Amino acid sequence: MVLACLLTAGPAPAADSGLPSGRPKLLPPEQAFHFSARALDAQTIEARFDVVDGYYLYRDKLRFAVESGGSSLGPAELPAGKRKKDEFFGDVETYRGALVIRLPVVNGVPGQGVLLKADSQGCADAGVCYPPTMQQVRLSLPVAGSGPGPLVDAQVPKKGLFN
Repeated sequence: MVLACLLTAGPAPAADSGLPSGRPKLLPPEQAFHFSARALDAQTIEARFDVVDGYYLYRDKLRFAVESGGSSLGPAELPAGKRKKDEFFGDVETYRGALVIRLPVVNGVPGQGVLLKADSQGCADAGVCYPPTMQQVRLSLPVAGSGPGPLVDAQVPKKGLFN
């Protein structure tokens, strides 16, 4: 199967995939790879990707960062992925379905607001790979004894003038 890369900077249009008729329509990346997160405590964020059937994420293309007043992230605790021989990237690990990742927060302050950014890249089984995609959520690190914060869905990117 030959993989075709999406060359647009924005999401793939759901209504017209550009694929021959009879092929499934492609979802925009923020729907195919839905991102959400919650702060478990001031030192731990739980990030989640819900990957739609027929799509997969590359393990080595996942990157996370926080913007806040002095906090940063330690190394992500990624589960093992499923090995795949990829035509373009060689031997890789991929994820399908629900993916839960623990992110250690360094210098997290209870009650502090953080902006979590997640970079990812994935493909559709239909033979199309998406460009790298960034999704983000705003979280508040819980105060001691309050329990985990709520699960927050990534904001859908606002449409620009030309998309």
